[in-house]
Amino acid sequence: MMPIGPLMKEHRLIERMVALMERELRRLNDGEEFDPGFVDVAVDFVRTYADRCHHGKEEDILFRELAKKRLSDEHRKTMDELMEEHVYGRAITGQLSSAKERYVLGDAQALATVVASLQDLVGFYPAHIEKEDKRFFVPCMEYFSRQEQEEMVQDFWEFDRRLIHEKYAATVERLE
Repeated sequence: MMPIGPLMKEHRLIERMVALMERELRRLNDGEEFDPGFVDVAVDFVRTYADRCHHGKEEDILFRELAKKRLSDEHRKTMDELMEEHVYGRAITGQLSSAKERYVLGDAQALATVVASLQDLVGFYPAHIEKEDKRFFVPCMEYFSRQEQEEMVQDFWEFDRRLIHEKYAATVERLE
């Protein structure tokens, strides 16, 4: 299995969540009542699955290994762009979370920021995923031997195995 297989599979689940965010935007634009619980779930999904799990594997494993290779200027530029996009996604998710909290505390104006943040995420993820799927992941596998690719897949599985423990240890520490 090529290391990009698990990453591309994760993209499909992220796309499904983006579709749910689009549905929520349509509801809000149709004047339906805001559901702060949906935003809580969406923020948790983006922070834990899309960012910490998926982007974590890219940054901590794939990009780290690619940084050791002599990349073409185009691939190096694209990798740098992808890392910047990850930072952007984190910032928008933070804005969404903060705006939801302000709304729940009585700031009705914050709903506009919730909507804008959801729109930003819905616009961001499809373009980001397409760049990775079509312009980056597949051509970058040429830099790795079959053995290096297999080792990366093992690193991805180990990363996933540790993630749930990391998430819930942090939850308990925060509550303590």
